[in-house]
Amino acid sequence: MIIAVAGKGGTGKTTLAALIVKALKSKKAGSVLAIDADPNANLGEVLGVKNVSSIVEIVDDISENSESIPKGMTKDRYLDMKIQEILNEEEGFDLLSMGRPEGPGCYCFINNLLRDLIARLMKNYDYIIIDNEAGMEHLSRRLVRAVDRLFIVSDSTAVGMRSAARISRLVDELKIKTKEKALIVNKAKEDLGPLQKEIDKTELKVKATLPYDNTIENMALHGKPVFSLKNDNIIAKKIEEIA
Repeated sequence: MIIAVAGKGGTGKTTLAALIVKALKSKKAGSVLAIDADPNANLGEVLGVKNVSSIVEIVDDISENSESIPKGMTKDRYLDMKIQEILNEEEGFDLLSMGRPEGPGCYCFINNLLRDLIARLMKNYDYIIIDNEAGMEHLSRRLVRAVDRLFIVSDSTAVGMRSAARISRLVDELKIKTKEKALIVNKAKEDLGPLQKEIDKTELKVKATLPYDNTIENMALHGKPVFSLKNDNIIAKKIEEIA
């Protein structure tokens, strides 16, 4: 199952993606691959993973220094080998970081190879959790062609809802196939009534409403990973229900 999480910066989407990984790990639901597809990559930090390298660093190196590929080794085999090297294997999940968008050079051939390699890699896992940026950069380049669940995260503001609506429209324009596309309202105030018109405009089903949580804010403030969050935390419980 492929679960993608998207939303504008500051909505808490990366924390929610990490909490889904935590829930699946706690449930021992199966093998889990977390993919950080946000150029402002910090999913690894939230998951407590150190020394994270990105695929784009590899792609840049191959594009600029093709002579670095060992003689007798094809480009796809070399790329596959390098991806395996940067795959962070953690207890209960693996992490792969995509990195920022590529530079001005031509990456078409490498992206085609990358698309096939990632598709083969993903087949080795029961669950893939993708933390996306609002622009859906990596999905727009078809590195992942379809997702089972797409959760668009918004805070309880009109601006957040309008951003969620734009992301939803972008997904449709890019023809990214989704079995379920839903809205998660994070840091929600008790009364969402004043926002109902904006919520309706998103044309998204509300999957969950999550209250503001001081514990999670303090964890983020001090750079603590989500695995330090107790299972009886209200946000953790709600994310377990989603997972």
